[in-house]
Amino acid sequence: MLSAFARAFRTPDLRRKLLFTIGMMVLFRVGSFLPTPGVSYPNVQACIEQTADNDLLGLVNLFSGGALLQLSVFSLGIMPYITASIIVQLLRVVIPKFEELHKEGQSGTAKLTQYTRYLTIGLAILQSTTIITFARSGNLFQGCTLEVIPDDSPITLLIMVITMTAGTGLIMWFGELITERGVGNGMSLLIFTSIAASFPGALWSIAGGNDGVVKFIAVLAIVVLVIGLVVFVEQSQRRVPVQYAKRMVGRRMYGGSSTYIPIKINMAGVIPVIFASSLLAVPTLIAQFGDATAGWVQWISVNVADPAAPLHIAIYIALIIFFCFFYTAITFNPDEVADNMKKYGGFIPGIRAGRPTAEYLDYVITRITTPGSIYLALVALLPMIAFIVLGVGANIPFGGASILIVVGVGLETVKQIESQLQQRHYEGFLR
Repeated sequence: MLSAFARAFRTPDLRRKLLFTIGMMVLFRVGSFLPTPGVSYPNVQACIEQTADNDLLGLVNLFSGGALLQLSVFSLGIMPYITASIIVQLLRVVIPKFEELHKEGQSGTAKLTQYTRYLTIGLAILQSTTIITFARSGNLFQGCTLEVIPDDSPITLLIMVITMTAGTGLIMWFGELITERGVGNGMSLLIFTSIAASFPGALWSIAGGNDGVVKFIAVLAIVVLVIGLVVFVEQSQRRVPVQYAKRMVGRRMYGGSSTYIPIKINMAGVIPVIFASSLLAVPTLIAQFGDATAGWVQWISVNVADPAAPLHIAIYIALIIFFCFFYTAITFNPDEVADNMKKYGGFIPGIRAGRPTAEYLDYVITRITTPGSIYLALVALLPMIAFIVLGVGANIPFGGASILIVVGVGLETVKQIESQLQQRHYEGFLR
């Protein structure tokens, strides 16, 4: 991998793309530390230190690189865009017009991207209003009596909402610029930057505690083990062979080639983990507005909000497995794949074209997704359980979702760099 980056920096065109990507990532991190107008930055820092164990908005704070609890310009991070993208994908199943746009090719995809941008801005307005309301009421930093928003006049609050929403729009633009003029998928790289930026601070805090060296080595060993497992499984795939029959078009003969359909063990990626974490946070969020002495609030705090609670773990596993099957069914349509194969004269050896091919692909997908969903649940839970046993805490940024994103984005970016290097240094038959 290091040799690939070295060769990339020796290639002028690729070097410009890499430097542009790094520059955008640096700007993204700078915006994560710029306080929103109307926020008392010293009071925010003091409240963060007092409520370091509050994991109510931990997932969103992780994806924003810690900018959420800082109440910075980029507080919302990339989460509104991720949520909007997922909603638009899910709406393809409900709204036939969206499915038609998806099948139209580049023009339809551009229209869906436009809808995603509009929805992102709408979600940013909603989320920024919610976060500001939380900060004013004291629910964002529970136990902290300092005022993080000293001036809560309507004009100040409106400026804060506009600033945070504009920050989300700017992040979205950064991601699209990286995709267009840089290397890799821009949105994925910004998420990678947010998560990776919190790693050094977390390691330093572990090393500085009681038995710091022992826990530091144990955490590193667990992280390396999980990374190895993630790399092994994410690179694994079931290759379904496809044969194309020869056909005459005019005076030319086409077809007669063989290829395969690559089916990954984990086709859903990290989306099921995000969905499961978001749904599990809802009961905790509702309980924040209830009476702390009420029985149902205490029950939620003990059984649902606590990451070490058996019920929390059981619900988490069930939600991950469910969303893994659900999201795979949305993103991979066996009927559509079978129809496209039949249209171009393709068939799976030993399987008839048409409906039998669709049933066979559905069977393969089900068999592959079952161990894939179990693997995803284990990767999401094992680090968290191990860190709880070590006494490190469940809310450090080395969970399964973080490692999945960092490793997945890293592998995909390296693949893109290597493919561009091959295009520029391909020797082929000249060698």
